[in-house]
Amino acid sequence: MEIDAWVWWLIGAVGLGIPLVLTAMPEFGMLSAGAVAGAVVAALGGGVVAQVLVFAAVSVALIAVVRPIAARNRGGRPGLATGIDALKGRQALVVERVDGRGGRIKLAGEIWSARALDSDTAFEPGQQVDVVEIDGATAVVM
Repeated sequence: MEIDAWVWWLIGAVGLGIPLVLTAMPEFGMLSAGAVAGAVVAALGGGVVAQVLVFAAVSVALIAVVRPIAARNRGGRPGLATGIDALKGRQALVVERVDGRGGRIKLAGEIWSARALDSDTAFEPGQQVDVVEIDGATAVVM
């Protein structure tokens, strides 16, 4: 019993799909798609050279086009700031005088202990300040 070439290409596509699932490396999926293209050429009666050329061309084209797009989209999204990271950069209202030793601010609807970033600077009640960082339970403002 002789197995047609297109069946071998499909077996190769499945064989390349297994590492894709196990390692989550998209390149294996692109090579698998190239093998499916090779199977189509074989089913249409193309020779071995045409099958290999189509496999190589489709695989290289997918890797050259899809991979940079995926890399750009994966790294381009900023993370969602939560917790104290979401408070950095926000404005707050001084409730009690804030200087280098301490004070109180109203930040995100809550009263926080605060201190000035520059120990020589003081902020009076009613002033708006910017939160630079959160140090423990104390907001560092400027």
